[in-house]
Amino acid sequence: MENLAKKRNLIMNQTLVERVCSLCSNSHAFTYAMVVENALGIQIPERAKYMRTLAEEIKRVASHLFTLAIQAHLCGFDSLFMHVMEVREQMQDVKETLFGNRMNLSFNCIGGTKFDLEQENLDFLMQTLDKVDPQVTEITDIFETDPMICNRIVGTGILPKEDALRLGVVGPVARGSGLALDVRKESPYAAYDKVSFQLITRDGCDLYARTCVRLHEITESIRIIRQIVQDMPSGEYRTHMTKIFPSEAVARTEAPRGEVIYYIRTNNTEIPERLKWRVPSYMNWEALGVMLRNAKVADAALITNTIDPCVSCTER
Repeated sequence: MENLAKKRNLIMNQTLVERVCSLCSNSHAFTYAMVVENALGIQIPERAKYMRTLAEEIKRVASHLFTLAIQAHLCGFDSLFMHVMEVREQMQDVKETLFGNRMNLSFNCIGGTKFDLEQENLDFLMQTLDKVDPQVTEITDIFETDPMICNRIVGTGILPKEDALRLGVVGPVARGSGLALDVRKESPYAAYDKVSFQLITRDGCDLYARTCVRLHEITESIRIIRQIVQDMPSGEYRTHMTKIFPSEAVARTEAPRGEVIYYIRTNNTEIPERLKWRVPSYMNWEALGVMLRNAKVADAALITNTIDPCVSCTER
């Protein structure tokens, strides 16, 4: 895919990178647009920053719910699996209503967003959140207290803090081992410097800690979405690209799985000389060597799911 990117122009690559990963598809499109804008010195409108943040957090909620649903299934708690997937389906409906797509949103573009969001769609989003919020609270209580879940995940898949640092893990995997790493806080982008939210960490270093991180990040994402809708400025939603010149740039964002990094080197043509990305699963994969050590065979799939692995974006 990185080789294909050197054969396509900057606009065409926007479509290509969104297919690196399914659950993090919006994060790749988001980060790619940012890296091109950084390289070409493009300043996007404030409204576009807010709408990009909105799309990213909606995607984060749906992604975390999917991972937690699979975890419930692997614990043998299939009624909880169906319940969590039912809640996620409501967020899928939100994506389809706001962006026209359920997975690859195709919303980000170089210079801002491809289209504006209507107020009636934002009203639908808020109505859905009013339904989802109490259900997330219920799901959180089940995951944190139910014996069927806790007996499987407490003390399972240990990743000590020192190993997390040594391996350079990112996202919920790092935050579940007590590392306060989040690009949204460290290097705010889009509208993340305009919203208030907590950086969720846990010191348990086990599967239970990483589960709690994802559960409470959903609540924080909903909090961010509400602030974005309330404070979203009016105005333009896209700035057009004017010229291309030799430059190189880096951009990074906090995808549901962790930090995504993009690097680009442009020239005087519309086709980049180099485009490279680093996905979070690539960093987190090595941690399985520590988490699976002395684990039961029955827990192998459960521990592997705790890094929310994406084979497609890691192998690409």
